[in-house]
Amino acid sequence: MKSVSNTLQCRLIIMLMMFATTTSYAAEPDTPLEIPGATKVTAEQVIELAGSKPNLIIIDSRITGDRRKGYIESSVSLPNTKTNCQSLANVLPKKESAALFYCNGVKCGRSGKALNIALQCGYTNLYWFRGGFEEWLNKGLPYMKD
Repeated sequence: MKSVSNTLQCRLIIMLMMFATTTSYAAEPDTPLEIPGATKVTAEQVIELAGSKPNLIIIDSRITGDRRKGYIESSVSLPNTKTNCQSLANVLPKKESAALFYCNGVKCGRSGKALNIALQCGYTNLYWFRGGFEEWLNKGLPYMKD
């Protein structure tokens, strides 16, 4: 009887390990460490940039539902799904305009996708806050909420 219980227990452990492995891969989209053509920044560097570049446009690439949970002050909502050369031209007056893109964090690929579109459209002064809103919150920085 003990050997049956041990066998069943081993099977359950193996099944749980397989489930945990597949769900962790499914939950993490491919987010690169760097995006060529953009400067990756931390939350502290976002604050420095905002102080040193008064015309910096901060673009929140998240969907509306995520933005309702909070956003970086003075950021412009432009979900990656609506990002194209025309929508970027509406918020970035010049190709050399300083723009920073962010989304939910390192497991969110929205800002990277939007930033790549900006690069394809010819924008040249781009910053990527890869840690995104998750890093912002974890560091206790202030945010806005509608």
